[in-house]
Amino acid sequence: MLKRLPFLAALAIAGGLRGQTAAPEVEIANLREDVSGLSQKVSDLGLRVEQLEAQNAALRDQLKAATQNTATVSQLNSAVADLNRAIQAAASAATPAPAAEDAPRRADGDFPKEGLNYTVQPGDTLAMIAKKTGARISDIINANKIADPSRIIAGQALFIPGGK
Repeated sequence: MLKRLPFLAALAIAGGLRGQTAAPEVEIANLREDVSGLSQKVSDLGLRVEQLEAQNAALRDQLKAATQNTATVSQLNSAVADLNRAIQAAASAATPAPAAEDAPRRADGDFPKEGLNYTVQPGDTLAMIAKKTGARISDIINANKIADPSRIIAGQALFIPGGK
């Protein structure tokens, strides 16, 4: 009750500043009506807060359900790597790798005619193969007539000109 007294006093002063000169009983009745109206508004606001909290909880549940159905970047990268391996395996199964004896026969052009045969390992790139064997990338490309250097596949046999 002590907390309401300053509020009621403020309302009484405000009523007095508006030039009202009604009897004290009338002013008290008016104040009670104002307090009753404010109490109703506070109750309405309390209900609205409860509604908003319920909506917020529902949205949190929806967000939680939605995040459970998402994949992380590492999971997606892993899936892509698995698919790439499956594609490479299917491609190498569909197209047999050239026989080792075919490699020297294909060797023609401007590169060393002597070298070695190399079977591409999973994860190999032409740059890695060149570094391992001491050959030049351009010689490997020319000797094997590789149209797209990024499309070598595991199991593929390559002639490595000048390779060690």
